[in-house]
Amino acid sequence: MDIESLFNLENGEYIFRIADAVLFLIFAIFVLYLFVFAAKSVGKSENKYPPAAKKYKFAVLFPAYMEDKVIVNSVKDFFLQKYPRENYDVFVISAEMKDETNKALEALSATVITVDETCHTKIRALQKATDYIAENKPEYDMVVVLDADNLVDPDFLEHLNNAFYSGCSAVQTHRVAKNMNTSVAVLDAVSEEMNNSIFRKGHTKLGFSAGLIGSGMAFEYDIFRKIIYNADSVGEDKQLEVLLLKQNIYIEYLADIHTYDEKVKKSSQFYEQRKRWLFSQVHNLFLGARALPKALFNGNWDYCNKLFQWIMPPRVMLFGSILIIACLLLPFSFYMSIKWFILFGVLCVTFALAIPDYLVNKRLLKALFYVPVLFMLMFFNHFRIFRSHKTFVHTPHDE
Repeated sequence: MDIESLFNLENGEYIFRIADAVLFLIFAIFVLYLFVFAAKSVGKSENKYPPAAKKYKFAVLFPAYMEDKVIVNSVKDFFLQKYPRENYDVFVISAEMKDETNKALEALSATVITVDETCHTKIRALQKATDYIAENKPEYDMVVVLDADNLVDPDFLEHLNNAFYSGCSAVQTHRVAKNMNTSVAVLDAVSEEMNNSIFRKGHTKLGFSAGLIGSGMAFEYDIFRKIIYNADSVGEDKQLEVLLLKQNIYIEYLADIHTYDEKVKKSSQFYEQRKRWLFSQVHNLFLGARALPKALFNGNWDYCNKLFQWIMPPRVMLFGSILIIACLLLPFSFYMSIKWFILFGVLCVTFALAIPDYLVNKRLLKALFYVPVLFMLMFFNHFRIFRSHKTFVHTPHDE
Protein backbone atom coordinates (compact mmCIF):
# COMPACT_ATOMS: atom_id res chain seq x y z
CA MET A 1 0.00 0.00 0.00
CA ASP A 2 1.52 3.33 -1.07
CA ILE A 3 1.26 6.63 0.78
CA GLU A 4 -1.27 8.06 -1.70
CA SER A 5 -3.76 5.24 -1.04
CA LEU A 6 -3.17 5.64 2.67
CA PHE A 7 -4.41 9.23 2.44
CA ASN A 8 -7.60 7.97 0.78
CA LEU A 9 -8.40 5.73 3.71
CA GLU A 10 -10.13 7.46 6.60
CA ASN A 11 -8.47 5.34 9.29
CA GLY A 12 -5.13 5.32 7.52
CA GLU A 13 -5.15 9.10 7.12
CA TYR A 14 -6.02 9.55 10.78
CA ILE A 15 -3.14 7.33 11.91
CA PHE A 16 -0.79 9.09 9.53
CA ARG A 17 -1.75 12.53 10.84
CA ILE A 18 -1.36 11.40 14.46
CA ALA A 19 2.09 9.98 13.71
CA ASP A 20 3.05 13.22 11.93
CA ALA A 21 1.85 15.32 14.88
CA VAL A 22 3.74 13.22 17.44
CA LEU A 23 6.93 13.26 15.40
CA PHE A 24 6.64 17.01 14.84
CA LEU A 25 6.14 17.61 18.57
CA ILE A 26 9.32 15.67 19.40
CA PHE A 27 11.38 17.55 16.83
CA ALA A 28 9.85 20.88 17.85
CA ILE A 29 10.88 20.32 21.48
CA PHE A 30 14.46 19.63 20.37
CA VAL A 31 14.56 22.74 18.16
CA LEU A 32 12.98 24.97 20.82
CA TYR A 33 15.51 23.73 23.38
CA LEU A 34 18.41 24.64 21.09
CA PHE A 35 16.83 27.98 20.16
CA VAL A 36 16.39 29.14 23.77
CA PHE A 37 20.02 28.50 24.71
CA ALA A 38 21.36 29.84 21.40
CA ALA A 39 19.38 33.07 21.83
CA LYS A 40 20.62 33.44 25.40
CA SER A 41 24.24 33.01 24.27
CA VAL A 42 24.14 36.15 22.12
CA GLY A 43 26.25 38.95 23.55
CA LYS A 44 29.80 39.44 24.71
CA SER A 45 31.15 37.46 27.65
CA GLU A 46 33.04 39.19 30.40
CA ASN A 47 35.75 37.88 32.66
CA LYS A 48 33.90 38.19 35.97
CA TYR A 49 36.68 36.90 38.22
CA PRO A 50 39.03 39.47 39.81
CA PRO A 51 42.75 38.86 40.34
CA ALA A 52 43.37 36.24 43.03
CA ALA A 53 45.24 36.98 46.23
CA LYS A 54 46.74 33.47 46.19
CA LYS A 55 48.64 31.35 43.68
CA TYR A 56 47.35 27.77 43.58
CA LYS A 57 49.51 24.87 42.46
CA PHE A 58 48.40 23.13 39.24
CA ALA A 59 49.02 19.63 37.88
CA VAL A 60 48.71 19.82 34.08
CA LEU A 61 47.97 16.45 32.43
CA PHE A 62 48.58 15.63 28.76
CA PRO A 63 47.36 12.11 27.86
CA ALA A 64 49.30 11.23 24.69
CA TYR A 65 48.77 8.10 22.59
CA MET A 66 51.05 7.93 19.54
CA GLU A 67 51.25 11.74 19.53
CA ASP A 68 54.92 12.11 18.59
CA LYS A 69 54.17 14.74 15.92
CA VAL A 70 52.49 17.26 18.20
CA ILE A 71 53.12 16.63 21.89
CA VAL A 72 56.59 18.22 22.14
CA ASN A 73 55.38 21.46 20.57
CA SER A 74 52.29 21.53 22.81
CA VAL A 75 54.33 21.08 25.98
CA LYS A 76 56.95 23.60 24.86
CA ASP A 77 54.14 26.09 24.21
CA PHE A 78 52.61 25.47 27.62
CA PHE A 79 55.86 26.33 29.38
CA LEU A 80 55.44 29.89 28.06
CA GLN A 81 52.91 30.52 30.82
CA LYS A 82 53.27 33.80 32.70
CA TYR A 83 52.20 31.93 35.84
CA PRO A 84 55.00 31.30 38.38
CA ARG A 85 56.91 28.19 37.26
CA GLU A 86 57.09 26.78 40.79
CA ASN A 87 53.29 26.70 40.91
CA TYR A 88 52.64 24.19 38.14
CA ASP A 89 54.00 20.88 36.85
CA VAL A 90 53.36 19.25 33.49
CA PHE A 91 52.75 15.49 33.25
CA VAL A 92 52.66 13.63 29.93
CA ILE A 93 51.08 10.18 30.05
CA SER A 94 52.99 8.54 27.22
CA ALA A 95 51.43 5.55 25.45
CA GLU A 96 53.27 3.98 22.50
CA MET A 97 55.45 7.00 21.83
CA LYS A 98 59.07 6.94 20.71
CA ASP A 99 61.94 7.10 23.20
CA GLU A 100 63.29 10.25 21.56
CA THR A 101 59.92 11.94 22.05
CA ASN A 102 59.86 11.05 25.74
CA LYS A 103 63.45 12.28 26.17
CA ALA A 104 62.61 15.56 24.43
CA LEU A 105 59.69 16.04 26.81
CA GLU A 106 61.87 15.36 29.84
CA ALA A 107 64.41 17.87 28.52
CA LEU A 108 61.61 20.46 28.65
CA SER A 109 61.09 19.64 32.37
CA ALA A 110 57.88 17.66 31.82
CA THR A 111 57.35 14.53 33.88
CA VAL A 112 56.81 11.59 31.51
CA ILE A 113 54.66 8.75 32.84
CA THR A 114 55.12 5.79 30.50
CA VAL A 115 52.20 3.35 30.38
CA ASP A 116 52.04 -0.11 28.82
CA GLU A 117 49.81 -1.51 26.12
CA THR A 118 47.02 -2.28 28.61
CA CYS A 119 46.44 1.44 29.17
CA HIS A 120 44.77 2.43 25.91
CA THR A 121 42.01 4.71 27.14
CA LYS A 122 42.10 8.34 28.20
CA ILE A 123 40.44 7.52 31.51
CA ARG A 124 43.09 4.90 32.31
CA ALA A 125 45.81 7.39 31.39
CA LEU A 126 44.34 9.99 33.76
CA GLN A 127 44.03 7.35 36.48
CA LYS A 128 47.69 6.37 35.99
CA ALA A 129 48.72 10.01 36.34
CA THR A 130 46.68 10.30 39.53
CA ASP A 131 48.36 7.15 40.87
CA TYR A 132 51.79 8.57 40.05
CA ILE A 133 51.05 11.86 41.79
CA ALA A 134 49.75 10.06 44.88
CA GLU A 135 52.83 7.82 45.06
CA ASN A 136 55.26 10.71 44.72
CA LYS A 137 53.34 12.82 47.26
CA PRO A 138 53.41 16.23 45.58
CA GLU A 139 50.52 18.41 46.70
CA TYR A 140 48.34 20.12 44.11
CA ASP A 141 45.33 22.34 44.45
CA MET A 142 44.04 22.07 40.89
CA VAL A 143 44.34 19.78 37.88
CA VAL A 144 44.14 20.72 34.20
CA VAL A 145 43.44 18.20 31.40
CA LEU A 146 44.62 18.98 27.88
CA ASP A 147 44.86 16.97 24.67
CA ALA A 148 48.23 16.35 23.09
CA ASP A 149 47.59 18.83 20.25
CA ASN A 150 46.21 21.63 22.46
CA LEU A 151 47.80 25.07 22.68
CA VAL A 152 46.85 27.74 25.21
CA ASP A 153 47.46 31.44 25.80
CA PRO A 154 50.27 32.57 28.15
CA ASP A 155 47.74 33.79 30.76
CA PHE A 156 45.78 30.50 30.74
CA LEU A 157 46.74 29.40 34.28
CA GLU A 158 46.46 32.93 35.63
CA HIS A 159 42.81 33.14 34.60
CA LEU A 160 42.08 29.67 35.93
CA ASN A 161 43.68 30.64 39.22
CA ASN A 162 41.39 33.67 39.46
CA ALA A 163 38.31 31.52 38.82
CA PHE A 164 39.22 28.92 41.42
CA TYR A 165 40.09 31.57 43.99
CA SER A 166 36.61 33.03 43.47
CA GLY A 167 34.99 29.70 44.30
CA CYS A 168 34.84 27.60 41.13
CA SER A 169 35.33 23.85 41.55
CA ALA A 170 35.11 22.71 37.93
CA VAL A 171 35.79 24.73 34.79
CA GLN A 172 35.55 24.29 31.03
CA THR A 173 37.54 26.75 28.95
CA HIS A 174 36.60 27.99 25.49
CA ARG A 175 37.96 25.46 23.01
CA VAL A 176 38.42 26.78 19.47
CA ALA A 177 39.96 25.50 16.25
CA LYS A 178 43.60 26.10 15.47
CA ASN A 179 43.22 24.82 11.89
CA MET A 180 40.54 25.36 9.24
CA ASN A 181 42.39 24.15 6.17
CA THR A 182 39.66 21.89 4.73
CA SER A 183 35.87 22.03 4.43
CA VAL A 184 35.56 19.29 7.04
CA ALA A 185 37.82 21.21 9.44
CA VAL A 186 35.73 24.38 8.92
CA LEU A 187 32.48 22.54 9.67
CA ASP A 188 34.09 20.85 12.67
CA ALA A 189 35.19 24.26 13.96
CA VAL A 190 31.69 25.67 13.43
CA SER A 191 30.15 22.70 15.24
CA GLU A 192 32.52 23.25 18.17
CA GLU A 193 31.56 26.93 18.44
CA MET A 194 27.87 26.09 18.22
CA ASN A 195 28.36 23.70 21.12
CA ASN A 196 30.16 26.47 22.99
CA SER A 197 27.27 28.87 22.40
CA ILE A 198 24.42 26.50 23.20
CA PHE A 199 25.76 24.01 25.73
CA ARG A 200 28.21 26.27 27.54
CA LYS A 201 27.67 30.01 27.23
CA GLY A 202 23.88 29.80 26.88
CA HIS A 203 23.62 27.23 29.64
CA THR A 204 25.65 29.14 32.20
CA LYS A 205 23.72 32.34 31.45
CA LEU A 206 20.53 30.49 32.41
CA GLY A 207 22.08 28.97 35.53
CA PHE A 208 22.90 25.50 34.20
CA SER A 209 26.33 23.87 34.21
CA ALA A 210 28.49 24.04 31.11
CA GLY A 211 29.18 20.85 29.19
CA LEU A 212 32.67 19.39 29.39
CA ILE A 213 34.54 18.72 26.14
CA GLY A 214 37.37 16.42 27.18
CA SER A 215 40.20 18.96 27.07
CA GLY A 216 40.76 22.50 28.27
CA MET A 217 38.99 21.51 31.49
CA ALA A 218 40.14 22.02 35.08
CA PHE A 219 39.04 20.82 38.51
CA GLU A 220 39.85 21.11 42.17
CA TYR A 221 42.39 18.34 42.60
CA ASP A 222 40.64 16.64 45.53
CA ILE A 223 37.39 16.44 43.55
CA PHE A 224 39.15 15.12 40.46
CA ARG A 225 41.04 12.50 42.49
CA LYS A 226 37.81 11.16 43.98
CA ILE A 227 35.76 10.94 40.78
CA ILE A 228 38.35 9.81 38.24
CA TYR A 229 38.41 6.26 39.59
CA ASN A 230 34.63 5.98 39.24
CA ALA A 231 34.75 6.55 35.47
CA ASP A 232 35.15 3.72 32.97
CA SER A 233 36.65 3.64 29.50
CA VAL A 234 33.95 5.32 27.41
CA GLY A 235 33.64 9.10 27.09
CA GLU A 236 35.62 10.59 29.94
CA ASP A 237 34.09 14.07 29.54
CA LYS A 238 30.51 12.80 29.80
CA GLN A 239 31.33 10.50 32.70
CA LEU A 240 33.03 13.28 34.61
CA GLU A 241 30.00 15.50 33.96
CA VAL A 242 27.64 12.88 35.39
CA LEU A 243 29.81 12.33 38.46
CA LEU A 244 30.07 16.08 39.11
CA LEU A 245 26.39 16.84 38.55
CA LYS A 246 25.31 13.96 40.77
CA GLN A 247 27.08 15.82 43.57
CA ASN A 248 25.58 19.17 42.53
CA ILE A 249 29.03 20.49 41.60
CA TYR A 250 28.57 23.36 39.17
CA ILE A 251 30.71 23.45 36.01
CA GLU A 252 31.67 27.00 35.04
CA TYR A 253 32.40 28.12 31.48
CA LEU A 254 35.21 30.61 30.91
CA ALA A 255 34.54 32.02 27.46
CA ASP A 256 37.54 34.35 27.56
CA ILE A 257 40.09 31.59 28.22
CA HIS A 258 40.95 29.78 25.00
CA THR A 259 42.21 26.27 24.33
CA TYR A 260 43.29 25.81 20.71
CA ASP A 261 42.40 22.37 19.37
CA GLU A 262 43.17 20.64 16.09
CA LYS A 263 40.04 19.80 14.07
CA VAL A 264 39.62 16.72 11.88
CA LYS A 265 40.46 17.42 8.26
CA LYS A 266 39.01 14.45 6.36
CA SER A 267 35.55 12.90 6.14
CA SER A 268 36.97 9.52 7.20
CA GLN A 269 38.34 11.09 10.41
CA PHE A 270 35.02 12.83 11.00
CA TYR A 271 33.19 9.53 10.56
CA GLU A 272 35.32 7.64 13.07
CA GLN A 273 35.38 10.49 15.60
CA ARG A 274 31.62 11.01 15.54
CA LYS A 275 31.04 7.27 15.79
CA ARG A 276 32.99 7.24 19.06
CA TRP A 277 31.18 10.33 20.33
CA LEU A 278 27.77 8.92 19.45
CA PHE A 279 28.55 5.63 21.20
CA SER A 280 29.77 7.55 24.24
CA GLN A 281 26.58 9.62 24.31
CA VAL A 282 24.29 6.57 24.17
CA HIS A 283 26.42 4.58 26.61
CA ASN A 284 26.45 7.35 29.20
CA LEU A 285 22.76 8.14 28.67
CA PHE A 286 21.84 4.60 29.72
CA LEU A 287 24.24 4.71 32.67
CA GLY A 288 23.05 8.13 33.77
CA ALA A 289 19.35 7.26 33.44
CA ARG A 290 19.63 4.98 36.47
CA ALA A 291 20.00 8.01 38.72
CA LEU A 292 17.26 10.04 37.00
CA PRO A 293 14.46 9.24 39.50
CA LYS A 294 16.64 10.36 42.41
CA ALA A 295 17.66 13.52 40.53
CA LEU A 296 14.00 14.37 39.84
CA PHE A 297 13.05 13.71 43.47
CA ASN A 298 15.89 15.94 44.73
CA GLY A 299 15.29 18.67 42.16
CA ASN A 300 18.71 18.24 40.55
CA TRP A 301 17.67 19.92 37.28
CA ASP A 302 21.26 20.29 36.11
CA TYR A 303 21.54 16.49 36.01
CA CYS A 304 18.12 16.07 34.34
CA ASN A 305 19.04 18.66 31.72
CA LYS A 306 22.23 16.79 30.90
CA LEU A 307 20.35 13.55 30.24
CA PHE A 308 17.89 15.42 28.01
CA GLN A 309 20.83 16.72 25.96
CA TRP A 310 22.00 13.17 25.34
CA ILE A 311 18.55 12.10 24.12
CA MET A 312 18.76 14.65 21.32
CA PRO A 313 20.07 13.56 17.90
CA PRO A 314 23.18 15.27 16.48
CA ARG A 315 22.37 18.67 14.99
CA VAL A 316 23.30 17.67 11.44
CA MET A 317 20.82 14.77 11.74
CA LEU A 318 18.16 17.12 13.09
CA PHE A 319 18.83 19.55 10.25
CA GLY A 320 18.69 16.92 7.50
CA SER A 321 15.76 14.95 8.94
CA ILE A 322 13.46 17.97 9.28
CA LEU A 323 14.20 19.12 5.73
CA ILE A 324 13.68 15.63 4.29
CA ILE A 325 10.35 15.14 6.10
CA ALA A 326 9.13 18.56 4.91
CA CYS A 327 10.03 17.77 1.30
CA LEU A 328 8.49 14.28 1.40
CA LEU A 329 5.20 15.62 2.75
CA LEU A 330 4.95 18.50 0.27
CA PRO A 331 3.54 16.50 -2.71
CA PHE A 332 0.80 14.98 -0.55
CA SER A 333 -0.23 17.77 1.79
CA PHE A 334 1.00 21.35 1.70
CA TYR A 335 -0.62 22.06 5.08
CA MET A 336 1.17 19.15 6.74
CA SER A 337 4.52 20.09 5.25
CA ILE A 338 4.40 23.83 5.96
CA LYS A 339 4.87 23.40 9.71
CA TRP A 340 8.00 21.33 9.02
CA PHE A 341 9.41 24.05 6.76
CA ILE A 342 8.72 26.62 9.50
CA LEU A 343 10.49 24.39 12.02
CA PHE A 344 13.41 24.09 9.61
CA GLY A 345 13.52 27.89 9.41
CA VAL A 346 13.59 28.20 13.20
CA LEU A 347 16.47 25.71 13.31
CA CYS A 348 18.37 27.75 10.71
CA VAL A 349 17.84 30.89 12.83
CA THR A 350 19.10 28.94 15.86
CA PHE A 351 22.27 27.98 14.01
CA ALA A 352 22.77 31.58 12.88
CA LEU A 353 22.52 32.78 16.48
CA ALA A 354 24.97 30.14 17.71
CA ILE A 355 27.69 30.67 15.10
CA PRO A 356 30.10 33.51 16.06
CA ASP A 357 30.66 36.26 13.51
CA TYR A 358 34.32 35.46 12.90
CA LEU A 359 33.36 32.12 11.32
CA VAL A 360 30.85 33.62 8.87
CA ASN A 361 32.95 34.00 5.73
CA LYS A 362 33.57 32.55 2.26
CA ARG A 363 35.20 29.45 3.71
CA LEU A 364 32.01 28.62 5.60
CA LEU A 365 29.82 29.18 2.52
CA LYS A 366 32.05 26.82 0.54
CA ALA A 367 32.04 24.24 3.35
CA LEU A 368 28.23 24.21 3.54
CA PHE A 369 28.13 22.23 0.30
CA TYR A 370 29.78 19.42 2.28
CA VAL A 371 26.97 19.22 4.84
CA PRO A 372 25.00 16.50 2.94
CA VAL A 373 28.10 14.29 3.04
CA LEU A 374 28.41 14.71 6.82
CA PHE A 375 24.67 14.03 7.19
CA MET A 376 25.07 10.70 5.38
CA LEU A 377 28.14 9.81 7.45
CA MET A 378 26.21 10.49 10.67
CA PHE A 379 23.25 8.52 9.33
CA PHE A 380 25.40 5.44 8.70
CA ASN A 381 27.10 5.91 12.07
CA HIS A 382 23.78 5.07 13.75
CA PHE A 383 24.06 1.56 12.33
CA ARG A 384 27.60 1.09 13.62
CA ILE A 385 27.21 2.78 16.97
CA PHE A 386 28.00 -0.28 19.10
CA ARG A 387 31.11 -1.13 17.12
CA SER A 388 32.89 1.86 18.59
CA HIS A 389 36.35 1.48 20.09
CA LYS A 390 36.92 1.52 23.81
CA THR A 391 40.54 2.51 23.35
CA PHE A 392 42.41 5.60 22.31
CA VAL A 393 41.84 6.13 18.59
CA HIS A 394 44.66 8.14 17.12
CA THR A 395 43.71 11.01 14.81
CA PRO A 396 46.56 11.70 12.37
CA HIS A 397 48.25 15.10 12.54
CA ASP A 398 50.16 17.07 9.95
CA GLU A 399 53.92 17.21 10.19
